Amino acid sequence: MNIYIVEGSNTGPVNGRLAKAELILAANALNLNVVENAANADVIVAVGTGSIADTSVMGKKVYVVEDIDDVFANSKQILNDAPNKAKVYEQTATTASASATGIKRIVAVTACPTGVAHTFMAAEAIEEEAKKRGWWCKVETRGSVGVGNELTPEEVASADVVIAACDIDVDLSKFAGKKLYRTKTGPALKKTAQELDKAFEEATIYQPTTNTSSAKSSNEKKSVYKHLLTGVSYMLPMVVAGGLIIALSFAFGSFEIVDGVQKLIGEPHLAQIGGLAFSLMVPLLSGYIAYSIADRPGLAPGLVGGLLAVSTGAGFLGGIIIGYFAGYLALLITRYLPLPKTLEALKPILIVPLLATLVTGLVMQFIVGTPIAWLMNALTEWLKSMGTANAVILGAILGGMMCTDMGGPINKVAYAFGTGLISAQVYAPMAAVMAGGMVPPLAMGLATLIARKKFAKAEQESGKASLVLGLCFISEGAIPFAARDPLRVIPCCIIGGAITGGMALAFGSELMTPHGGLFALAIPGVVKPVGGYLLSILVGSVIAGVVYAVIKKPEVVAEEVTQ
Repeated sequence: MNIYIVEGSNTGPVNGRLAKAELILAANALNLNVVENAANADVIVAVGTGSIADTSVMGKKVYVVEDIDDVFANSKQILNDAPNKAKVYEQTATTASASATGIKRIVAVTACPTGVAHTFMAAEAIEEEAKKRGWWCKVETRGSVGVGNELTPEEVASADVVIAACDIDVDLSKFAGKKLYRTKTGPALKKTAQELDKAFEEATIYQPTTNTSSAKSSNEKKSVYKHLLTGVSYMLPMVVAGGLIIALSFAFGSFEIVDGVQKLIGEPHLAQIGGLAFSLMVPLLSGYIAYSIADRPGLAPGLVGGLLAVSTGAGFLGGIIIGYFAGYLALLITRYLPLPKTLEALKPILIVPLLATLVTGLVMQFIVGTPIAWLMNALTEWLKSMGTANAVILGAILGGMMCTDMGGPINKVAYAFGTGLISAQVYAPMAAVMAGGMVPPLAMGLATLIARKKFAKAEQESGKASLVLGLCFISEGAIPFAARDPLRVIPCCIIGGAITGGMALAFGSELMTPHGGLFALAIPGVVKPVGGYLLSILVGSVIAGVVYAVIKKPEVVAEEVTQ
């Protein structure tokens, strides 16, 4: 057993060192190993009263021996009792806390798969609700551009509770020892008041694992769907970069005669860069699915499995399957492969990556690769050769799915499908996905303009913002309307999105980037044909907006109520 010994702040330099020396002698007599790092300890013993300056013990089990005389009298007994009597050590506030000021203090972290809309809207909702209650609040965003509004150690220490509203895997190690409540961006945005209440009722002490190679604790387990979202979120920037660069290559390309047919050939240097970016999409997807499951030990086998998925033609379907396989394999090896203590430190950096990568590679080459490559090829050929009727049906389904829950699970499934097919150079589904996803916010914005008197002043202002968000392909702009009137808003949006998606594929639209909305059209070649694509968005948005403007019940203003 590994023992780590620390001193309390009130111990005194002489007494503290003598007590530590006594415990070290007792540990040697009991054949216990005294380590110099809390991360490697099985149990931590703190001698003396006061706070512990060593922040590495936060969130770990610590046996506090307040009376130093006990150390000198019963040092061996203390070490024997430590594993059973140790309790999780919680941080103490370094600045004013709720107990001192009467004001509750909360900090939060928000993160969504794309890092664009839900991340910031959830943060704003939490801050607004806290402000209404007179609480102190600060929210750190983990968006597509990195960490925003970063929390300081002092702010974390003084918080009464931490809220992690995250749809993907994020590093929460800075909150070790704090009361932490886990939720998702959707509930944090739509049911903010209930989530803040639940945070104080259900938060538990957060204990990060002792090292990155160990399996995640039971309260940190994530759903299969969440692993996929983590992979998609890390893949997304590569899809955007690759798609736009390839589109640029065609914008600067030239027409050449190929097999007697005039074709547009992309500028070779840009085409090479875009192609290389595309080649990394599937490895990133599978690598970070595995990372979400098994932490760092899953990354190497996941990336290698993704590369083999590309080389065998298994595409994004193979990448998803092998990503899950690599992640769970690394997790099983980490948990259940018994090793001597002398070799335990080599597990995360040598043994797990070696075994998991080797097995994953062999499975991909000899078991998974061939059948999934056949399936992927069949799917690709069907999508490329489907007639107008099938295209319209597929487009309507994808467009409707994008409008069902506006950034929720159904929306993300359709989005992941369209994004994944870009790696196979199949661009039509993404056109239906983006066009359909733009409908809800555009429709709600139009409705507030058409039937202005039916909307309260706040909704009219939300409508203006919704129009801008719609142009940017941020479906979440319609959430305030859907949350307020779901039985009318959601059906209208689904109908409009289905019409838009169906029309987009009826026109033969193709889209080479998974984000950007109408602003992506500034680069020639990103979408074609432009006219049919824009008309699809316009028709679906107008139909949804007009229908909702007609069926919406007028808001009852305060003046009418008082009368």
